[in-house]
Amino acid sequence: MTFKIGVVTFPGTLDDRDAQRAVRLAGGEAVALWHADENLHKVDAVVLPGGFSYGDYLRCGAIAAQAPVMDSIIKAANGGLPVLGICNGFQVLVESHLLPGGLIRNENQHFICRDQTLVVENIDTPWTNQFTQNQEIVIPLKNGEGGYIATEETLKRLEGEGLIAFRYKDVNPNGSMHDIAGLRNERGNVVGLMPHPEHAVEAGFGPDMPGTMRSGVDGLKFFTSVLNSLVNA
Repeated sequence: MTFKIGVVTFPGTLDDRDAQRAVRLAGGEAVALWHADENLHKVDAVVLPGGFSYGDYLRCGAIAAQAPVMDSIIKAANGGLPVLGICNGFQVLVESHLLPGGLIRNENQHFICRDQTLVVENIDTPWTNQFTQNQEIVIPLKNGEGGYIATEETLKRLEGEGLIAFRYKDVNPNGSMHDIAGLRNERGNVVGLMPHPEHAVEAGFGPDMPGTMRSGVDGLKFFTSVLNSLVNA
């Protein structure tokens, strides 16, 4: 059985085609969802990809969170639909209150593009079950507003309830509190992170000179994980 994974395109989205390709490489069927859609076309999971939805006006992800498709996604996510938010998609999840906290301008005020080592903090989600606990993975990072912030009360809850999905290792590239790179919700079906797993799904692509990004295939497990969870649901 082939499962259908919806990939949303907002005006300004850049990485929807990459996310669709990642779904296909993992063995799923990629279904394009438009921001004005109210029908999710019976998809089995949803990816909110990276980019600059609506030009990042107001706040990153704030306008996209009000798009018609998000009404359907929020209802479906509250019902258990697996949802992954990548970079701008993570910002949309936060602005939609599917995940707590906020994302602000990087601490150094610069756009960052680098291969980033992450520690997998939680494998009990549809998007992370193919990893091992505390596994170190390398995922490309490219953002200007990736600094995660939250109240002390929220941070205590995230730590105490094991809701931090990924943490930066070796270097905190954007000043995120508690080195947070990604989160999950209480139910575990919603995951958001700033790095881009869809850019690390196929070996042999990208520059291979010293000092340039040389991404591997660690990101593919995000997409095989969700397919695995659907098979065993």
